[in-house]
Amino acid sequence: MPPFQNLMHIQFRSDPPAPQVLAKSLPLRSVWPPQAADVPYDIRVTCVIPCLNECENLRVLLPLLRNRLSALCTSWEIIVADDGSTDGTDALMAEWTEHEGFRHVQLSRNFGKEAALSAGLEAASGNVVVCLDADLQHPPALIELMLARWSAGAEMVYAVRRDRADESWLKRSGARWFYQLLSNARGVQVPAHAGDFRLMDRSVVDALIALPERTRFMKGLYAWVGFKGEAVPYTPDERMHGTSTYSGMRLFRLALDGLTAFTTWPLRMVSLVGVVFAVLALAYAAFLVGSYLMSGNAVSGWTTIVTAVLFFAGVNLISLGVVGEYVARIFDEVKGRPLFVVRRSRGRPAGKAQG
Repeated sequence: MPPFQNLMHIQFRSDPPAPQVLAKSLPLRSVWPPQAADVPYDIRVTCVIPCLNECENLRVLLPLLRNRLSALCTSWEIIVADDGSTDGTDALMAEWTEHEGFRHVQLSRNFGKEAALSAGLEAASGNVVVCLDADLQHPPALIELMLARWSAGAEMVYAVRRDRADESWLKRSGARWFYQLLSNARGVQVPAHAGDFRLMDRSVVDALIALPERTRFMKGLYAWVGFKGEAVPYTPDERMHGTSTYSGMRLFRLALDGLTAFTTWPLRMVSLVGVVFAVLALAYAAFLVGSYLMSGNAVSGWTTIVTAVLFFAGVNLISLGVVGEYVARIFDEVKGRPLFVVRRSRGRPAGKAQG
């Protein structure tokens, strides 16, 4: 009897904290509705949410997801992959994980969104996994349509932005060129304007987890593993709380990681530039020799030589920098360090166990 009494104490202790977590956002009845008698899908659906300092947005998103998943499937889990948040995310998830269906994977520090997303995928146990951001720009209502497409045979259903009218011309142009460069490399077609908001079959998730590389550009990996994909157009909602942590420089670094991880065109471009300049240099040398033999003109003096030397020195340094980017990726891979370190993992799925 003592162990049973202790179990009951743990079980019922989880009920009081719910109003403390949610009173700021939604009424309790909307957060804990009665379980529907019949649901369309007899599967477990996992939602993976990578986040960094998104406490206020999670207060709204978690109950919305809970209501949506409870109406769609017999078993579900919501995994918050905490990428070293320093706000109230840890305390918030300590309360949420006392209820079944909510899990918290807390990384030991900020490893980056790609690492947090990978941590969530490794922890996922669902037949279907849905990845979405915590900033409420990815509408949970779209999950129902994604499940319908998956049920019809699609193994990956990804959301594609209808337009980028809310972004600057520079960002739109950069995104267009980036996807063109990425899609022309090694036969991998990366869908333009498709982000991390997507549904994946268990087989797709297992394939992603099996990839050993440390420099993970998830948008490219989604396309590389293949499988039958289908696009769903959507318009992102406005961010409810806070501001995005992706500055222009951070987006540039992410693009550089993607290009060096999935393409070799920078190296080929450097080789092509070298060949072009070598041909031009030989042509100019032939012109000078011919001019001297025919008219006796003196060879260009000190200014021309210094300008040419400085110019080609700059080209050489740029070339070394491009090669250095690839060498740095090799260095990261051969060290073999883990992609992330989990500080704490807690919580459990909701619904019946899946075989």
